[in-house]
Amino acid sequence: MFQYRDGRLCIDGLALDDIASQYGTPCYVYSRADIEHAWRSYDRAFGARAHRIHYAVKANANLAVLDTLARLGSGFDIVSGGELARVLAARGKPGAIVFSGVGKTVVEMEAALAADIGVFNIESPAELVRLDGVAGRVGRRARIAVRVNPDVDAHTHPYISTGLDENKFGVPMADAPDLYRVAAGLPNIEVTGVACHIGSQLTSLAPFADAMARVMVLVERLAAAGIELAHVDAGGGLGVRYHDETLPSIEDYVATLCRAIPSRYEICIEPGRSLVATAGALLTTVEYLKVTPKRHFAIVDAAMNDLIRPALYEAWHEVLPLREAGDEVPEQRFDLVGPVCESADFLANDRPLRLVPGARLAIMGAGAYGHVMASNYNARPRPPEIMVDAAGAHLVRARESIAALYSGETLLPDASI
Repeated sequence: MFQYRDGRLCIDGLALDDIASQYGTPCYVYSRADIEHAWRSYDRAFGARAHRIHYAVKANANLAVLDTLARLGSGFDIVSGGELARVLAARGKPGAIVFSGVGKTVVEMEAALAADIGVFNIESPAELVRLDGVAGRVGRRARIAVRVNPDVDAHTHPYISTGLDENKFGVPMADAPDLYRVAAGLPNIEVTGVACHIGSQLTSLAPFADAMARVMVLVERLAAAGIELAHVDAGGGLGVRYHDETLPSIEDYVATLCRAIPSRYEICIEPGRSLVATAGALLTTVEYLKVTPKRHFAIVDAAMNDLIRPALYEAWHEVLPLREAGDEVPEQRFDLVGPVCESADFLANDRPLRLVPGARLAIMGAGAYGHVMASNYNARPRPPEIMVDAAGAHLVRARESIAALYSGETLLPDASI
């Protein structure tokens, strides 16, 4: 939990300014307690209802985050072979892994089958045919659910909306019965469930209820045709509060799913952002204050390559000083910008702050889609990650070195010049 103590912003009782002094900025800091609390909130909300929670690894794939969740008994939702390897390295149980994504390669399928993962979420007829062939060749039987696209508007940013007919994800609802019939007849495929995911950062329960109602029509139709399913994967997407969003509770979200899905089906969910977003912050230092005729800029050492959400989605993140400034520093409205050579390189705009050069700030709500989307643009090393728990602050990813930026590259041989 983040809160001020004696004018200093703390995470679970540790002053963030001390963490910044020890590890430098920019750096990411996460609260293990917050992650555990969020996961347990989902788990408790289901009560005795049969359920599985599969953390969406794409939100934050740090091994310490995955390890924290694996110790709680979490499953994992992956979308690549790299994420599979990360989950296994973090001691996640293979049987609790769901493999989603529209572009699974043969190599990724082979790795997932060798690990004996729980289920593949199939997103196209071509993928189903490929998986059957790969499974037969390696002597495995692949458990599958078809990810259906219910054509439900999630009313979220278009880049993170996934449940409309115009999106690349899933199988159109009208095509699903035929695909299930094909799957049921394939020798190396075992049909176990149905999956649906309509988008991310949803702030209303109505789209979830609408999507599940449409999915259950399909499920009952399949049952009438002799194709019995064991689980319904409702996906993820529950939003978090970045600014002024009004959000449903986890308890109300789970209750909505339980009402929509009969108790004879196990409910699977794939939360990501709602488990880790508010548990993390990006710490940064003000390098310069720059005044132009129209703007007050605070040029900080973090940039869009460290946190791309504001540039990519125009996302809003709260900005808090690590030490509260006194009244002797006048409050002004600042744009927080980084050193990257792009006009899109901003972390926050028009924020009322009391700043001096050297001041340290926390960009809040950065635990999801922060470091995991970081890049080396402008040859900038990626920042370290620190996990805080009752034992203190742990460096769970070292700051990338400049030498590492080109360690896999070579010069041309002299003979080619």
